Amino acid sequence: MSKTRPPVRTAVVEDAALVAQLLYDFNREFDEPTPSVDELAERVAGLIAGDETVMLLVNEKPDGLAVLRFRPALWSRGLECYLAELYVRPSARGRGLGRALMQATLQQARNRGADTMEIGVDEPDLVARHLYESMGFSNDSGGSGPVMFLYELDLHSRP
Repeated sequence: MSKTRPPVRTAVVEDAALVAQLLYDFNREFDEPTPSVDELAERVAGLIAGDETVMLLVNEKPDGLAVLRFRPALWSRGLECYLAELYVRPSARGRGLGRALMQATLQQARNRGADTMEIGVDEPDLVARHLYESMGFSNDSGGSGPVMFLYELDLHSRP
């Protein structure tokens, strides 16, 4: 019996509320602060309408999303792609939706001319790390270099 790949589609402006709800649920699941769904929906609609962000949804409901951010690369004529968010509802996990989203993100990045994709993931998130590593991502410079770190600073919290 062959498994069919879960359907993944690109979000459009009319999906902003659906995307916002998923992003809200994601942050609340991990007790992270989050704007209201309405405020997120407004931001999401603006990002979808622009050219630097692509949001992908999996399943009709939808049950998950991926958020990709693109910018011109410094060291090549291509683009850099950053996977800003990847989320699957807890009730839908374990059915290959994260992998389907990742396959679609890689295809989307290639189609847009990206040379690289970067992902930030928390050390304890072993499930996500396993997914990314199974798809060829590494947390070092090409598999033989030192471990790479992603640093972040909240510019509003420091003078």
